Parts: sequence; C-alpha cells; structure tokens
Amino acid sequence: MRTRELTMLALFIALVTVSTMIIQIPMPATQGFLNFGDAMIFVAAIYMGPLAGLIAGGLGSSLADLLSGFGHWAPWTLVIKGLEGLLVGLIAHSAFRQGGRLVPALGAMLLGAAWMVFGYYVAGGIMRGFPAAIISVPGNVIQGLGSIVFALPLLAALRHVKLK
Repeated sequence: MRTRELTMLALFIALVTVSTMIIQIPMPATQGFLNFGDAMIFVAAIYMGPLAGLIAGGLGSSLADLLSGFGHWAPWTLVIKGLEGLLVGLIAHSAFRQGGRLVPALGAMLLGAAWMVFGYYVAGGIMRGFPAAIISVPGNVIQGLGSIVFALPLLAALRHVKLK
C-alpha cells in the first residue's frame, strides 16, 4: 500500500469513528444509539475497495464503541462492521472505479445494511436474548437506510476523483 492510500485509509478510519460518535441518537430500548458511521464505511469500501472497507469499518466503528462507553459491543462491532465494509467493497468497488456507477453501489449498500441489521440482531441475541434483540432491528434498519441516503451524494462527488 502506497503512502497516499495509507493516508486515505487512516482518514477513513477517523471519519468512521467521528461520524459514529458525533451524531448519536440514543435508543433506550437497546441501550445503544443510531449514527451515520455506516455511511463512511460505505464510502470507504466503494471508493477504496474491500480491504479499506474491512479495516475502516471494523477499526473505526469499534474505536467509536470504545470511546463512547460501549466497549462491550466493540468486539462484535469489529466483526460486523468490518465484514459490512468488506462485503460492500467486494460488490461495488470495481464498478464504481471503472465508471462511477452508483446502481451497483446502491445494491451493495443495501446488502451491507442488511448484514449489519442481521449481525447486530445475532450479537444482541447472544448477549441479551433474542426476544430483547428484536427491538434493535427497526432502529438498525433506519440507520442503514439513512446511511445510504447520506453516502450516495458523497459517492457522486467522488465519482471522478482518482485515488491513484
């Protein structure tokens, strides 16, 4: 990885962390919060590729958990958000880099958001029981869809910006 790519990766890790921490809408039922960190994971994965999505998603999001007092979620978040970024990047990065196409990106983000909802449902089910975990599903769906809406204009702006 070249210096420019490493710098961009570090920037995306920071953007995921900050966008997760700055806008936190509490969800009392789950003792968690809604945020826009997924939008930055989507942008990192689609713009830079699956490895960047994996690293920025996993590290940035779990760091936000640790810094926000949700350390018990950090290991789950590392895996869930890391795989979310990897999945989105595997599906949409090539098409985006070749022509800036947003349709594959939209599909990838929808799939990534679905994975995130499922992942946190399973993690919550293991930690608190599955009947209690179902309460988190609507909030996570809103978070995923809101992040897609936020990521699309950012991706449109990055269409013609070359990484290399």
